[in-house]
Amino acid sequence: MHENSGTELSPLRERVSAPPTHRPAHPLVAEWRPATMDDVDAVLDVVRAIDAVEHPNYLATREEVEEELGYSFVDRERDTLIGFAADGRPVAAGIVLEPPRQETLVREFLNGGVHPDFWGQGIGRELLAWQIARGQQKLAASEKRLPGWIVGYADARAPQRERLLRHAGLEPVRYFLSLERSLAEPVPEVVPTEDARIVPYTTELSAAVHAARDEAFLDHWGSQPLSDEQWETFLSGTFRADVSFVALAGDEVAGFVLCQVNEEDWVSQGFTGAYISMLGTTRAHRGKRIAPALLAASMTACAALGWERSTLDVDAENPSGALGLYTGMGFTETNRETGLILAY
Repeated sequence: MHENSGTELSPLRERVSAPPTHRPAHPLVAEWRPATMDDVDAVLDVVRAIDAVEHPNYLATREEVEEELGYSFVDRERDTLIGFAADGRPVAAGIVLEPPRQETLVREFLNGGVHPDFWGQGIGRELLAWQIARGQQKLAASEKRLPGWIVGYADARAPQRERLLRHAGLEPVRYFLSLERSLAEPVPEVVPTEDARIVPYTTELSAAVHAARDEAFLDHWGSQPLSDEQWETFLSGTFRADVSFVALAGDEVAGFVLCQVNEEDWVSQGFTGAYISMLGTTRAHRGKRIAPALLAASMTACAALGWERSTLDVDAENPSGALGLYTGMGFTETNRETGLILAY
C-alpha cells in the first residue's frame, strides 16, 4: 500500500467523521485522566514494564517519555490518557501523536499500552478505543487533501498486541525486520564509486543531514519529513556522533548513517553495540556504493570501541534495496514487527 493514490482527494475533514470522545470505563481502573508533565515517571513505569515483556532489547528512556509528552504538537489535555488503580498505581498510558510535517500523508500514531500485570482484563480495549476515536477526531480536523492513517505497531514477541489492533479494525500492511551483525567478523572495506568522502558526523552538518534525511526517506513507506523539533529531539537523545558518519560529494550531503546507543539495553539484549537508526543515500547518489561505505565506517568505529554487535530495523519491502544491502554485509534476521493501519 502506498500513500500516493494518484487521484485528487477531498479534504480529510470531509472523509473522516469525528466521533465523540470515548470515555474508558473499567472496574480495575479507578481514575482515567489526561497526562501532565508531572506524570512522566508514571508513564515510564507502564511503558518500561511493557518493553520488558514485548521487546526487552530496546527499552524506553525517561528522556524519551518526557520529550514525547512535551512535544509542541501534542495537546496533552486531549491527546494523552493515563489510568490509575485505586491504590494509585499506574495501570495504562496512551498518547496519539500526529507529526506536523505532512507532505504526502497525515499519520496518527497510537503509542502506549497497559501494564503487563493488568493484561487480559479488557483494559487495553478501552484504551485503544479512546486512541482510535481521538485519532479520528484529529484526522477529521485536517484540511489536508492527503491520505490519513491511524498507525499501530506490534512486535512479533507481542502477538496479543497485533490481535488487539486487528480486532479494532487496523490491517497489517507492512513488516519490519530486526537485523544483527557480529563485529567479531571482519568488516569489509567499501569505497564509493563516485568521488564521495566519508567523514564523521559533526554538529555543523546537522541542518544539511536533516535535509538529506528527509529527501532520502521520502519514497520510504509512510515516511514524512521530520520537523526541526523532532530532529533536535533525536539528536539530544541516545544519538552517538562518534559512530555516525556522513558522505560528502563536494560540499553536498549524499548520505548518512546515524546511530543510537542506550547502554541500558545492553544487559537485556545480551551484548554491547550500537543501533543504526538511520542509513540513507539521497536519490541522486544511489547505486554508487555510498550506503555500504557508510555502514562499514560505522561498524568499524563500533568494533574499535570493543562493542560486539551492530543492530538495525529495515522495511522488508524497502524500495531502495536496503534489505539486500544489509544481508550482503553480513546482517541476519533476529525478529520482526508488523505495521498496521486504518486508512482513510
